[in-house]
Parts: sequence; structure tokens; C-alpha cells
Amino acid sequence: MLRTNVDKLVKISVVGEVASPIYGRGVYNISAEGVPMVLPGVGGITYNVRVGEPACGWEADHVEPGVSIENKENDPTFGRGANTALNVLSCVGNEAVMVSGDVKGAKGVVTGKHGGIEHVLVDFQSEILEKLMLGDKVLVKAFGVGLKLLDFPSVKVMNMDPRFLEALNPKPVDDKLEVPVTHVIPAAIMGSGLGANQTYSGDYDIQLFDEATRKEYGLDDLRLGDLVAILDADHSYGRIYRKGAVSVGIVVHTNCVTSGHGPGVTTLFTSSTGKIIPRIDSRANIACILKLRTDI
Repeated sequence: MLRTNVDKLVKISVVGEVASPIYGRGVYNISAEGVPMVLPGVGGITYNVRVGEPACGWEADHVEPGVSIENKENDPTFGRGANTALNVLSCVGNEAVMVSGDVKGAKGVVTGKHGGIEHVLVDFQSEILEKLMLGDKVLVKAFGVGLKLLDFPSVKVMNMDPRFLEALNPKPVDDKLEVPVTHVIPAAIMGSGLGANQTYSGDYDIQLFDEATRKEYGLDDLRLGDLVAILDADHSYGRIYRKGAVSVGIVVHTNCVTSGHGPGVTTLFTSSTGKIIPRIDSRANIACILKLRTDI
């Protein structure tokens, strides 16, 4: 067992509602090849796309698996402060509970965060998804902000419920931490979200437009919920390129046709000095780790 400061962490309630799909000013997305396309995108209840499903191959752009939630409460002083709190305080692996609607009391699990649209993503069992309604309220028992690995000061943890950390069970190797991942990814192909000044909300995207790189790193079989290691990426105080650094995150939305975009990754671990060892494990997916599905 890794020593952590779990006994010092605060568990606090945040709430969102099931968000409607939206379109911006235009209906068309212009692909990286210059082709106008009309596709499903962010928001809503996605009945047939959950964690464990492929991140690529859908007729879709930025589709979020399971349920997308946001807090629409307007704080005139700080803008949408309640939605910022929902996004920052929610952690991957947190329990989410329906507190209104036909399935009040049903429980799900937070699986990621999507920046730009500022959604928190929640997985529910398929029979629950069928009974949800846009606008239904979801309470998240936010737990994990401030989590530290006491014996690994060079490895920073974020956006992670301590129970998910325990289930993931990363292994100490001398002064480094070995973390199971499905893929390693070069920082050179990371796109939208790069340069953000914090990594406690949102994500950034794996660009999959270069066929040779996709094949070299085996990225065509990426799945939603996969843990992936990004090489030469430091997320300690934002998202930057730093040679030798390693960050690990979770894939949170589908591939995209738009330039600079692709499957999004929410950060879970980072080490600016390379104290993370990625270990390839095809089962390193939240659907397997937390037993959210039995059919994959």
C-alpha cells in the first residue's frame, strides 16, 4: 500500500445537472482535410458510448461517454463559480448519485473532465442511462483534491479519488512509481489544451492526424477510459513540454475531425523529473479497474 495523506482530505458535495447537447454558431465542423461535416458532439446522455468503448471510429466529434453534467448556477461575482467548483473538486473515481428524476438514488462514477465546455463526465449502468432525463440533478461526493504520495514527492497526483488510486495499485520501483497504462504517447502530438496554466480541470487532446505516428505508437485502438502515459509532458503547473517528464492521464472523450483536436486526456499523475515508469497493460482502463462493465 502506498502511503498517502488520505486522512487529511476533505470530502465535499458538488452538484450538476445532465447537460443538453449543444451546437455553436455553425452546424458544420471543418475537418483537418477541409471537409465540412455534421456530427454529434458534446453533452447529453450517450446511450451506446461508455468507458471501455473505442475512442476512435465513431461518426462523432468530441462525444462524451455516459452522462455529461454541468452546474448552471450563475455567480455574478465570479462568473460561473459553481461550475468551476464542480470541475475542479470532482475527481476520477468519485461516487455520483442521482438526486432527482426517475432513478433518484442510482449511483455512478466520475470518469473524467472535459475542458472548453467544462463538463464532468459520469458513467452509469446502461439500464440507468435509459431512464435519465436532461436536467436531472447529479450529486458528486468530491474527494481527492490535495491527495499526495508521501514517499514520492517528485510524483504529483491530481483529479483522482484515493479509492481509484488504491484500485489502480501503482508499484514502487526504487524512487520511481510504476503505473499501468494502455499506451505511451509522444508530447509532440498533443494539441488543444496545451499551455493551460492548471490541470485540475479540463483535458488536452491527442492529435491522430499523422498516420505514421498512429501506427508507431499503436493509437488506433485507444479506448475511452484508458490510462495513457504522455512522454516529455509536465503537468505540474499547467501543460508544458519538458524533456524527460512523464504524465499519466485518462482518455475522456472521442476522437475529433477538427485540426488540433483528438481524444482528450485528463491528468492523473505527473513528474517533471521522470519518476513515473509506464507499464503497458491492456486492462488499464477505468471500466476494468473499477469493474464498471463485465462485457469488455
